[in-house]
Amino acid sequence: MPIREADNVVGVIGAGAMGSGIAQLAAAAGHPVILRDVSDDVVQRGVDSIKKSLAGQVARKKMTEARAEQILERVSKDTGGETGALHECAIVIEAIIEQLDAKRRLFRDLEDEVAPNCILATNTSSLSVTAIASVCARPQRVIGIHFFNPPTALPLVEIVPGKLTSPEVTNQARLLIDSWGKTTVVASDTPGFIVNRIARPFYGEAMRIYEEGIADPATIDWAMREIGGFKMGPFELMDFIGNDVNLAATTAVYEGTDKDPRYKPSPTQQRLVMRGYLGRKSGRGHYEYSEGATKPEPVKDAALGERIVKRILAMLINEAADAARLGIGSPTDIDLAMTKGVNYPKGLLTWGNEIGLDNVAQTISELRAANGDDDRYRVSPLLTEMISRGERFYQ
Repeated sequence: MPIREADNVVGVIGAGAMGSGIAQLAAAAGHPVILRDVSDDVVQRGVDSIKKSLAGQVARKKMTEARAEQILERVSKDTGGETGALHECAIVIEAIIEQLDAKRRLFRDLEDEVAPNCILATNTSSLSVTAIASVCARPQRVIGIHFFNPPTALPLVEIVPGKLTSPEVTNQARLLIDSWGKTTVVASDTPGFIVNRIARPFYGEAMRIYEEGIADPATIDWAMREIGGFKMGPFELMDFIGNDVNLAATTAVYEGTDKDPRYKPSPTQQRLVMRGYLGRKSGRGHYEYSEGATKPEPVKDAALGERIVKRILAMLINEAADAARLGIGSPTDIDLAMTKGVNYPKGLLTWGNEIGLDNVAQTISELRAANGDDDRYRVSPLLTEMISRGERFYQ
């Protein structure tokens, strides 16, 4: 029976923000859900999070109380004490700490508990699905299903088959998540997948602009919002995500690409994390969030703002083109992922067509000349080829 059928049991390991959100999605789709974590207290916090989320929907009249109660009743709590509790699951989705060794230990243990035909999925945002699956006797049933935070609100989910994942498992996983009302894209099992890899210049180039003394964070954020059309500027978004989380994603991509200079972590962000300035959750990051703190005023210079947007956008489009060249995702999936996953105002490859691919390449070449950095500022070979042939994306 297809795993998208509502009476199939879904297991979720990890009752934090991601795990509880995934459990809520599965229960809302009609599945019985087993939510597992290390203790009763942790699992209960996850259930309480689901209850709070559902109550919010009821208060906004997006759901009836009866519907909310029905969803909550489908979620069972589990601490792993009962051997074989997950044996009836058609799929188990892991959402624990983003550490390879921890995930591999978990998957090795899960194989002994679940049924032979159960799909094992990891919600990793940047680790290798193939590496996680390598400890399993049946790596063909292991797949990445990467939700974005919060999973109940953001529409995109990256489906990431490992090197040995069977096509049937990939198809079943995508159909399941589609049936939950999500937008899915298939990403290659490479560092950062589609979104976290392509988004690196949004943060990294913004911090380079700041470190070079061209503009302060408030001005860069203003430019990207008001001129670029982004929902949030890079510095306020880093503070919202958490500088530690953002730095970890950058570091994972950097190390996973043999320390490609394009992804080198910013010393500024490293210092903030070392000092505990993690952003909103710690009360201080690039900005102050304590009571009574005022946000610095940006320099609203249109010409400066245009330069900032032009520079960051060129690096983003170049990164998207390189992802297409490397087969990390199809051009269509790349544009869909960046608009649905991180709310970019336009698909980057579509945006490149509008700006002119030759103009994007020229901007990067000018940055290379100005900074003397041939490794960081290098035009994607795909852009060079397309420009020479007079081509555009989606011709």
